[in-house]
Amino acid sequence: MSTAVWRKSSYTNGDGGDCVEVVDDLPGIVPVRDSKDPHGPALLFPATAWSAFVTAVKDTGLPGV
Repeated sequence: MSTAVWRKSSYTNGDGGDCVEVVDDLPGIVPVRDSKDPHGPALLFPATAWSAFVTAVKDTGLPGV
């Protein structure tokens, strides 16, 4: 994971807190980490599960999601 290219959520606040980072280009898995702790652990999700989660969150219609 040390060479992975992390992408920060587009919903991050102005000071860089309260967000997650993901790696998009790994086959079959999506690593997710806390942007405030870039050297901390990453959670690994199956790509299909991550996609379903993102879709479900977007479908809630909550502001800022």
